[in-house]
Amino acid sequence: MTSLRETKKAQTRQRISDVATQMFAARGFEAVTIAEIAESAGVSKVTVFNYFPRKEDIFFDRVPEIRSLFGDAIARRGERTPMRALRDLMTDLEQQRHPFLGLEQRYVRFWRTVLDSPALRARARELVDDLCDHLAAQIEASGVADDGPSARLTAALAVAVIREAFTGAAGRLLAGEPLAAVDAGYRAALVAGFDHLERGIE
Repeated sequence: MTSLRETKKAQTRQRISDVATQMFAARGFEAVTIAEIAESAGVSKVTVFNYFPRKEDIFFDRVPEIRSLFGDAIARRGERTPMRALRDLMTDLEQQRHPFLGLEQRYVRFWRTVLDSPALRARARELVDDLCDHLAAQIEASGVADDGPSARLTAALAVAVIREAFTGAAGRLLAGEPLAAVDAGYRAALVAGFDHLERGIE
């Protein structure tokens, strides 16, 4: 059972994120300061930094959830290979229309904000690297076959496929393509990438 303290912390984190998101949408990421976010959320700057070490992390506030999803997929993979477990996860997220993927018209502003901000683009690259490290550790902990690829290589290849499918879909969305085409492109890239990895790149 979640304690009252944990519930309040989650509510505070969400309030900061919600307030900041509205401000970013109205004025642009670069124009908003931590002090303004803190004042609007009714907390101190220290409190904001306790939840989000960097302003960019407020924008990418779903990263902890993403890390958890990836970790759970590996922990519960059973007899499946890590690559198959990750493929299944990404397929399930697409079928669920999970917000993490951002494959909806309402996320166009999100993607444009990222493209317009050097700071956000740089942080996104760092977060992908962090995710790869986290995933490699989870794969290593779950056990890897002696004759198979290393946990680090498996994680790097899987993340590369996911990133390619992800960025391709975002590009189609920004180009104004129909959502059906965005979805189809995402699925095709995901299937092709994981097919190559699971049978060995020739």
